[in-house]
Amino acid sequence: MKGKWATGIPPRNFTWIIRDRLALSERPGGFAPNHRRVRRQEELIWLRGQGFTKVVSLLPSQHNLQAYEDERLGYAHYPLTPGVDPRSVLVDAYQDIDASVRAGDQILVHQEELGERVMGVAAGYLVWSRRVPAQPQAIALVEHLLGHQMGSGGRELVVVAAALPPRQPV
Repeated sequence: MKGKWATGIPPRNFTWIIRDRLALSERPGGFAPNHRRVRRQEELIWLRGQGFTKVVSLLPSQHNLQAYEDERLGYAHYPLTPGVDPRSVLVDAYQDIDASVRAGDQILVHQEELGERVMGVAAGYLVWSRRVPAQPQAIALVEHLLGHQMGSGGRELVVVAAALPPRQPV
């Protein structure tokens, strides 16, 4: 591959939550009806070229996991399924994300779209990890970074995250 495509393209709605450590986007390649394998490959090339070491998928399905493996990107899958209690998934995801952030890794977290549930997971992580002291501040920060309001589904995840056992200081 030559030219500007050799460096790939950033995933849609790519946004840093913690600069050079934790970012959010929609699923590489786009969400289901608009998913394109070529675009996914270009976005994964870009992620690898930018130093990303892990992709965290919150999809209920295992879509893209093989593509991450094929592109030699680390990945984790924490299915955030609607209608299922998110507590155990969030605890596992937050512990993994936190360990990766503290290790200096660059992580991308995604679901199909960059919507309220991913926003809620990110704001919840900021509260759970004690990076932001209160839920309203974490919600406002994520809303500011993404440029739109978080819906009730995302806010509920922040409430759940705040009630989880907090990260233990190192």
